[in-house]
Amino acid sequence: MLLAIDVGNTNTVFALHDGRSTIAEWRCRTERQRTADEYFVWLSQLMENAGHKLEVGSVVISSVVPQVVLNLRILSDRYFNTRPKVVGKPEVKLGVPVRVDPTAQVGADRLVNTVGAYDRYGGNLIVVDFGTATTLDVVDHDGAYVGGVIAPGVNLSLKALHDAAAALPFIDVTRPERVVGTNTVACMQSGIFWGYIGLIEGLCARIREERGVPMKVIGTGGLSTLFAQATDVLQIIDSDLTIHGLVLIDALNKE
Repeated sequence: MLLAIDVGNTNTVFALHDGRSTIAEWRCRTERQRTADEYFVWLSQLMENAGHKLEVGSVVISSVVPQVVLNLRILSDRYFNTRPKVVGKPEVKLGVPVRVDPTAQVGADRLVNTVGAYDRYGGNLIVVDFGTATTLDVVDHDGAYVGGVIAPGVNLSLKALHDAAAALPFIDVTRPERVVGTNTVACMQSGIFWGYIGLIEGLCARIREERGVPMKVIGTGGLSTLFAQATDVLQIIDSDLTIHGLVLIDALNKE
């Protein structure tokens, strides 16, 4: 049994994979102070409630929060008696090239998404991930990660509006009925929703123009389904892309 762990800036996802498919998935808030023992108590209760035995033979980790990795390593060593594979470490193979500036550091989640997307959809892709940051990553014809774009995430933008302007409330992300709002909340909803639609459409168009080849656009992340309802630019929504990439990386490094 494989335990794939995807640590984001806001949430951490634990997925249990039996070699054929993901059989269970749990999510918790990412906290830098959480200990290995706390992870195990939380995770073991959820696994037992779902009827799964605590028989984890392999652990693979993708993390954009370096401070969390140590306790996840301890969790793996102490409770599952296995050394975890941490994406981004030199000894962990990706199976795809990374062609960026020599000193550039690429987020582990972006590399994992590249691996998963290339396996499922081939090359010449734009992967749009709606997370704490909204990222657009370019996958070359041979599966190589060649760079991308980082923009503020949707919820981060909403929080910035609320924090910086005392008169503006904190709102939920939703598709407004009209572009032109007639009250403050409707105006904010329109600005965020249609603003991000414009952001994604515009950036994808510019990336395609710059690359000069047809490119398929893959959406992932919690809000991808919502935005896909209002634009044709997001051609495929793949909610478990990151976990799929982690499963592939684990299998490659076993070999």
